Amino acid sequence: MSSKVAKLVSAYRQHLTVPWQTGLAAIQRVIFAVYDKSDELRLRANVEEFALATQQASKKWLLLDVTNAFPEWMAAQEYRDAYFESPEDLAGYQTGELTEFTADLNARLKARIAAEADADTVVALMGVGTLFGLARVSAVVEGIKEAVDGRLVVFFPGEHHPENHTYRLLDARDGWNYLAVPLLAKD
Repeated sequence: MSSKVAKLVSAYRQHLTVPWQTGLAAIQRVIFAVYDKSDELRLRANVEEFALATQQASKKWLLLDVTNAFPEWMAAQEYRDAYFESPEDLAGYQTGELTEFTADLNARLKARIAAEADADTVVALMGVGTLFGLARVSAVVEGIKEAVDGRLVVFFPGEHHPENHTYRLLDARDGWNYLAVPLLAKD
């Protein structure tokens, strides 16, 4: 395990040692595990370390990987061949957020959360970098946060700017202001 990923696991483990308060607003239960985009494969190779830390804290773990969400969604579309010929026909293509895809993704994630998670579960969202140009991570988090009674951890390849609580996905898009708890690989 790389030292950066090990430090992120350590920060996560330390965060889990704090007893969970009840009655928090949904936004207060969201945690962004921020890491450099170049560490994506290392993080994926070591995601079980996060699961182990969760279990050691006597919490449950539910990993939701959205890496293949768009190709699976597109394969189910009746007019997929036409969309490949004219992608601008997809609603939201020009704005970088395919609204139908985002709504469907949120519905599928909420269904899994409702079926498999409770107030003692850490719901981990992985693969959000693959949403770039298709769905805004903020729209996905906003769409599912109320369904999570425990904690929502978003593995976030990008940057966090603490001076204004701004997150930037893949360091490539203007950030958005979000009050989630940031976890960083501390030196």
